[in-house]
Amino acid sequence: MTEPSTVVAQPLHDRVAIVTGGSRGIGRAISFHLASLGAKIVINYSSNSAEADLVATQINTNTTNDSPRAITFQADVSDPDQVKSLFDAAESAFNSQPHILVNSAGVLDPKYPTLFNTEIDDFDKIFRVNARGAFVCCREAANRLRHGGGGRIVCLTSSMAAALRPGFAAYAASKAAVEAMVKVLAKELKGTGITANCVAPGPIATEMFFAGKTEEAVRKVVEECPLSRLGEPGDVAPVVGFLASDASEWVNGQVVRVNGGYV
Repeated sequence: MTEPSTVVAQPLHDRVAIVTGGSRGIGRAISFHLASLGAKIVINYSSNSAEADLVATQINTNTTNDSPRAITFQADVSDPDQVKSLFDAAESAFNSQPHILVNSAGVLDPKYPTLFNTEIDDFDKIFRVNARGAFVCCREAANRLRHGGGGRIVCLTSSMAAALRPGFAAYAASKAAVEAMVKVLAKELKGTGITANCVAPGPIATEMFFAGKTEEAVRKVVEECPLSRLGEPGDVAPVVGFLASDASEWVNGQVVRVNGGYV
């Protein structure tokens, strides 16, 4: 057993973190939080460069270092070649291989159709981004981090994978697939010093959550929450920060449900 260590003000000092979907919603909050812990951030985005640039600018404005501590990089997380380029860009920008991968990129069909009304194209899109995207990024991270003395992989899933509500068959299945995959990955990475975990948020007040919902639908969700409110992205980011730090080295292959008791 190791002796208790002194609390470090910046537990992620100079570690390089890739945050997919890091410019919006929960991913945006994670980017800011990891930066506040001292990490250098690669903000991955799929289409809106202005949002990503704003996050990077705000992080870099708040640093006392002359060198940028955040960069942006556009990549489709489901494309292995683009993901390889994402990791290469991180290494080139910060002269270090990444230490942390946070898979936050995800999509949800705002129509909330039943399984028997879900179009194949919509199903494929959800699985391409949520499940295939996580697989591609985890594979790239595992292959790089296992030669570098360890690291952290954190995948954002959803408490809907446990709540299993009507209208979310494809989405819940895609997130459940990621949870199973990460649990297996944690075992496959035995002896590498890499941990792999999932964070499964409940209903969080983001653009993706509100899309397609009426005020009445939102009110009903709030009524089902024991804390009588929606979660905020800032409720999730510190949990990811913990799993990305050395303090979580004995947490591996787990799904941490950050949902205020919703599930």
